[in-house]
Amino acid sequence: MSFPTNFLWGGATAANQCEGAWDVDGKGPSISDHSRAGSRTASGRRVFDLEIDTDQYYYPSHTAIDFYHHYKEDIALFAEMGYKTYRMSVNWTRIFPNGDEDTPNEAGLKFYDDVFDECLKYGIEPLVTISHFELPFHLGKTYDGFLDKRVIDFYERYATTLFTRYQHKVKYWLTFNEINFGTLPHGLRINGLFNREYTETEQYQALHNVFLASARAVIAGHNINPDFKIGCMLAYITMYPKTCKPADVLKTQQMNDKLNFFCGDVQVKGKYPYYMKQYFKDHGIDFEITEEDKALLKAGTVDYYTFSYYMSTCIAADIDNREDKSGGNLFGGVANEYLETSDWGWQIDPIGLRFTLNQLYSRYEVPLMVVENGLGAFDELNDDHTIDDDYRIDYFRQHIIEMQKALDDGVELIGYTPWGCIDLISAGTGEMSKRYGFIYVDRDDEGNGTLARYPKKSFYWYKKVIESNGTEL
Repeated sequence: MSFPTNFLWGGATAANQCEGAWDVDGKGPSISDHSRAGSRTASGRRVFDLEIDTDQYYYPSHTAIDFYHHYKEDIALFAEMGYKTYRMSVNWTRIFPNGDEDTPNEAGLKFYDDVFDECLKYGIEPLVTISHFELPFHLGKTYDGFLDKRVIDFYERYATTLFTRYQHKVKYWLTFNEINFGTLPHGLRINGLFNREYTETEQYQALHNVFLASARAVIAGHNINPDFKIGCMLAYITMYPKTCKPADVLKTQQMNDKLNFFCGDVQVKGKYPYYMKQYFKDHGIDFEITEEDKALLKAGTVDYYTFSYYMSTCIAADIDNREDKSGGNLFGGVANEYLETSDWGWQIDPIGLRFTLNQLYSRYEVPLMVVENGLGAFDELNDDHTIDDDYRIDYFRQHIIEMQKALDDGVELIGYTPWGCIDLISAGTGEMSKRYGFIYVDRDDEGNGTLARYPKKSFYWYKKVIESNGTEL
């Protein structure tokens, strides 16, 4: 078995989790810059502050792993691994510090010119997420984020600025990261909802405006360069019924539709699915969607579908009352006794990736890409600066085998960018100790360390995987 000759092997990061330099060269504060690290003894979730107090608290994104000043070193390491693509994001507030300016910040644009040039020097194709949990804080505080339709215009201006500036350097784009988290309790801030309590109608209005912004970006990008490939990105939480009881199966279908399929249906098919229309009707959710909006969604469908896959979970009809719940990426479920779990309680399920790829390709029949997949774990740095992370190698090996099988099933899978190609701060908790990378960064949960980079054992393993196009595992 082998992968297509043009398969895009690489890795993924996000600007707010790796760049640092949060107030350098004209950059403004994003919502991530207002989030300090979570407590291991509490929920683990990061604490969001309306006012930044750096004298009292540590804000991980302010320095992160300082990719801003280390990008040449880091990209050289990605090139040593043989990357064909590097998935990264642009920090919105590095381009428009408040988000609503008429003119972009040239220093921010120049930084990404330099990053893309460094990638292209090594033959690495940039894959750029336009908005990856980096909404300008000002847009949330002043406008209530995407609840205000003016923010659609600001996003379109931002996206168009990127498309125009980098049209000869970047071919692959993603409009929003994990767009389906926009109505979950821990995910409202990504759409700028943090000033007060919001009704469910307001939450779906904000998400609807995000859909419109994405569609406008797709249309604008294709007008600027018809060769652009512009995709969506969702967090896919694969779900199984806990038992074969019909009530568990039905509950699984309902939750799968709402969390996993809804946003993909809008962005790929260009229309709201019937089950969400009924959900809105049943729950008295009545937000504005015009005929013009419907036409825009139909015209602004994406070229390909990308997703994150870390785990699967089980669903039961009585899920709210159960004690055997599992952890996960902003979403829980019921524990699956047939699966092992990570150090953070995420259930490891390689076969679930094959199942998911087939499920998605059957539904959408557009090219697919796995743009996040990985194992957060405690890594031990040896005295000689090596890291023996065989557990990570085994995780990736098993998932790549299942991707091979999905290709043999007939799925059109075009790329794989594991999270994260280098250690970075956790989006959910702000920790550094939750390490995903092939490259170790000397930084701890309190922001101490030299920031030195050390390749792990998995670094050299993944290099062989890419060299052999997936045949040497």
